Amino acid sequence: AVAAAMRLGAVLSALRPALPLLLGLSLGCSLSLLRASWSHGAAEERCLAPGPPVPPARGAPPEAAEGRPGPGHEDFRPRIVPYYRDPNKPYKKVLRTRYIQTELGFHERLFVAVLTSKATLNTLAVAVNKTVAHHFPRLLYFTGLRSAKVPHGMVLVAHGDERPIWLMYETMNYIHQHFGSDYDWFYIMQDDTYAQAEQVKALVTHLSINQDVYLGRAEEFIGGDEQARYCHGGFGYLLSRSLLLKLHPHLDSCRNEILSVRPDEWLGRCIIDFLGITCVSQLQGQHYHTYELAKNTEPEKEEEEDFQAALAVHPVSDMTLMYRLHKQFSRIQLDRVYQEIQDLQMQIRNLTALTPAGEAGVTWPVGINAPFLPKSRFEVISWDYFTEQHLFSCPDGSPKCELSGASKADVSEIIESAVEQLNRLYQPLLRFSKRQLLNGYRRFDPTRGMEYTLDLLLEAATQKGHSHVLAKRVSLVRPLSKVEIIPMPYVTEATRVQLVLPLTVQDLDFVANFLDMFAMNTLDTHDNALLTLLFIYHPYDAQRVSQVDVFAGVKAMVGELEKRYAEVKIPWISVKTEVPSQVKLMDIVSKKHPVDTLFFLASVWTEINMEFLNRCRMNTISNWQVFFPVHFQEFNPALVYRGEQTASSNTDFLRDGHFDRHSFAEACFYNSDYMTARTKLAADILDRDEVLESMEVFDVFLHYSGLHLFRAVEPGLVQKYTLRSCNPRLSEELYHRCVLSNLEGLASRSHLAMALFEQEQANST
Repeated sequence: AVAAAMRLGAVLSALRPALPLLLGLSLGCSLSLLRASWSHGAAEERCLAPGPPVPPARGAPPEAAEGRPGPGHEDFRPRIVPYYRDPNKPYKKVLRTRYIQTELGFHERLFVAVLTSKATLNTLAVAVNKTVAHHFPRLLYFTGLRSAKVPHGMVLVAHGDERPIWLMYETMNYIHQHFGSDYDWFYIMQDDTYAQAEQVKALVTHLSINQDVYLGRAEEFIGGDEQARYCHGGFGYLLSRSLLLKLHPHLDSCRNEILSVRPDEWLGRCIIDFLGITCVSQLQGQHYHTYELAKNTEPEKEEEEDFQAALAVHPVSDMTLMYRLHKQFSRIQLDRVYQEIQDLQMQIRNLTALTPAGEAGVTWPVGINAPFLPKSRFEVISWDYFTEQHLFSCPDGSPKCELSGASKADVSEIIESAVEQLNRLYQPLLRFSKRQLLNGYRRFDPTRGMEYTLDLLLEAATQKGHSHVLAKRVSLVRPLSKVEIIPMPYVTEATRVQLVLPLTVQDLDFVANFLDMFAMNTLDTHDNALLTLLFIYHPYDAQRVSQVDVFAGVKAMVGELEKRYAEVKIPWISVKTEVPSQVKLMDIVSKKHPVDTLFFLASVWTEINMEFLNRCRMNTISNWQVFFPVHFQEFNPALVYRGEQTASSNTDFLRDGHFDRHSFAEACFYNSDYMTARTKLAADILDRDEVLESMEVFDVFLHYSGLHLFRAVEPGLVQKYTLRSCNPRLSEELYHRCVLSNLEGLASRSHLAMALFEQEQANST
């Protein structure tokens, strides 16, 4: 017994450290089993008295009574919509919108309407347009009567009647009809109002668009209800889209039933009577701050908090006061931004000191990305050397050129900024003045901006009048600012593309492949694209065309395509010339097509595909932009692979080649834009047609149009390697560009080096 007791004690002593764990596991399992039994009982047993089942409430669906979500929850239940196409109906290609914003029905954020008059259109309205108009995404001016000449850069809507109530009524109707479905917020202001555009835009970003909003400076009606308020028109007011849609059916009734002298009171009474919504000065935690100017106010001396926080200031009596207000509020906003930058930099320094890198991890300038670190010598960003007069890295490749234009202004500004920063740092002990720029270096770092290193010869003056000349090196950064989306005219993918293919005798071997790709990628897919062939005959071949037509085989292939596709017609134009100038050829084609034709000037080595044609449509905008793609040129397979099998992977189709920046043969542009530029060119060269032989279509648009020239690499245009024939009768520049294109298209440097190495080894053996 004693031995058994000793063994039990030894076992318990061994298990004593594990007893808390065993007890915890046991207790946890017991509680989990107990809870499961409760949950099971609650799911199966109903706490109802015996009897018939209780019917659902009136109007409630059966599934709601059974505990399943009703129709109010349908938006949260995923549904699979099956696709069904009627086999009896012909197939029709579905055109999807290019932008998801269009398909989902997104709205622009803010529309601004400025109420003006014939008397103030050329004064106060112009001041509004010059100060804040460019800060708003869309702004229109509304007046009763207009003057004979509308100020430049202003979109004006004239209603034909100067009565204030009629002007307000017609303005609200016009906004609803033309912009009611495009914008979420509508800001109405007068031309004697100064509005802080950035503050107004920030206000609407913090308001919910699901509410009916009537926000402004709330004023009491004269002799009216104490609870009702209208928004004072002089300080501007904000309307939501939902309120505008509800108000529009009642505008006619308001015009006939409500009598008022002031248009803002009339609109406020209309909204209150028919919608029951009164004007408020604060909503959803946002305040609409205003400030009323007194007579003979000096904006530069205004230090009140109400003035600095105001979104709108009224009344503004003249243009000069409007400009002074804009200058003062811009200074206030700039001071706030600088103070915010300093606070953020201080926070960055404090937080960086707590990181493993410590204070050494703080980049310069504080808050700007660190400089780009290249991973190989090919990624090193080179510095450009400059002085105050010359630049030693020129766009045309020359070693030295005069510093002018934007580059000269950039250098002057950066030197002034450097001296100013030095004086701010060392004053009042020292005062610096520039003697000379000894050396200047700059480079563009895509991760942070433009970097500068300046060696300045400075004269430093002390407070006692002593001066000393010294050289000092400074570094500066012009950081990349906030990315701005440039508004562009709307274009679609439904535009018809007219392909123009010039052909010479040297191109006959490649025409069959071009026509096959055109038929497969456009005709078989029913793409909205047409083709016109341009046969370029040498004078000798043109004389013998009745006996031997060098393009007879091409015409036969065109005839076969027209037989295969009965609805397709491929016209051709015959031209006789010794020098096939691109501009002269385009002149002939342009006269035979409507002005709204979208041309794609192709080459015989181009492989047409739908992806590129869509980009041609999207990147070419009438009276705005032309598109010159840079095609991808494959290298010579004999040098790249040297008898090995060609790579066939789809992911490597852009590997063995380069984008040919010397070629301008492909272009997308509208006929109307070409005709406009060509007219200016004709007036410049008069009757000197020989000048056209040294020009391409790109030169015409570059020098004789104000359009945007969009030139970008185009992976959708892939051309097989071929040795192009360069016409020596063309200009020296065009011939040199053609030769360079052939040479750079042979192979990469590594492939050429390997080919030379193998050749030397073969010669040595």
